[in-house]
Amino acid sequence: MVYVISKTGKPLMPTERYGRVRRLLKQGLAKVVKREPFTVQLLYDTTTYTQPVTVGLDIGSKTTGVSAVTEKKEIFSAEIELRDDIKGLLLERRQYRRMRRYRKVRYRKPRFLNRARDNGWLAPSLQWKVDAHIRIVDMLGRIMPIERVVVEIAPFDTQKILNPDIQGQDYQNGAQKGFWDVREYCLWRAGYKSELSGKRGILEVHHIVSRSEGGTDTPSNLIVLTADEHKAVHEGRIRIPKSKVEKVKMFKDAAHVSTIGWHIVNRLRERYSVEVTYGSTTKAKRLNCGMEKSHRADAFIIAGGDLQERLREWYLGKFLRRQNRSLHKANPIKGGVRPVNRIKEAYGFRRYDRVEYEGMVGIIAGLRSSGYFAIRSLSGEKIHDSAKHSKLRLIERAKTLMLERRKERIPLHLEEDGVSCARI
Repeated sequence: MVYVISKTGKPLMPTERYGRVRRLLKQGLAKVVKREPFTVQLLYDTTTYTQPVTVGLDIGSKTTGVSAVTEKKEIFSAEIELRDDIKGLLLERRQYRRMRRYRKVRYRKPRFLNRARDNGWLAPSLQWKVDAHIRIVDMLGRIMPIERVVVEIAPFDTQKILNPDIQGQDYQNGAQKGFWDVREYCLWRAGYKSELSGKRGILEVHHIVSRSEGGTDTPSNLIVLTADEHKAVHEGRIRIPKSKVEKVKMFKDAAHVSTIGWHIVNRLRERYSVEVTYGSTTKAKRLNCGMEKSHRADAFIIAGGDLQERLREWYLGKFLRRQNRSLHKANPIKGGVRPVNRIKEAYGFRRYDRVEYEGMVGIIAGLRSSGYFAIRSLSGEKIHDSAKHSKLRLIERAKTLMLERRKERIPLHLEEDGVSCARI
């Protein structure tokens, strides 16, 4: 699928007439403006007739599905991986700033009651995910005529997940009812002894999955240990049994999706005509169409897809961190020289540039001043660990959102029967 925009920058309908596109490029009547998704701009006046396009957005915490559909066929399909390192980077930056402040290398005004939060404030990690979904739709809006956007809202009832039979007043009569706090409940649950060894003494409560890794303060993620055992766990001399770790139920992703859903809808309504659907509706339609569960399939259903012809090529997308600031790295200066690889460019190449190496296309995952780079696919598959720069051909400069084209794998028996792509 080749996406087309007019001479004035207005998005037109995409085409699959590759021969005509080649001729236009060869004759100088069009130019390439984007490699992935492949987009050309016409350099002559033409009609601007378009068909209505509906974009379906399957909101996710780690991966987002997006699909664009017309009345007859699907014209775009992608699964895009979101960044999940925002919180950790902010905590790291705070630590380094605090260390500099204490060393008095330079004066930095202490933080005190100067962090007012506006109405509708979201944590930076969640705000980034909201912005990422908006960027995805805006990217499509620049290459195709979007008439409306359909977004799936997924409010999760975590108590219902833990107890499917819960209803009415049972929501108020939880396991911790009557206890002062969660620590008191955990001690009572453990019989006031260690849940590892059964010993009594000075007891402490330990997070099985640390909060930095998404763990919560719910009782299922807490275990009672003696003070000595607690210290040994943190020092690595004792490990929590795997059976207890597997019983911990994580609702971090569900909480994220529930939180950002309406923020995304409200932001999109400032620019597009937006409709809302729900996960139960999407699941019923997907099962009725006989499709396997995936973010792309859900997005296709959300966009109103049913019997339309589905694309056999789709895009794997990934948001990448472009900055590599030395200001926020805790590497000591030895002899007045920083002994750390901080290069941002080598031999004309930068990290995450898309390159071709011996007929294979990948991105630069590791940059070295020696001129030998690590090449990977966007999904992380190894192409070469030490490719020489002279054997690389630059295809595309690094961007915050990189896309890689993939082909749909269709079972042979379905191809022989001529089954529509929408049924796969």
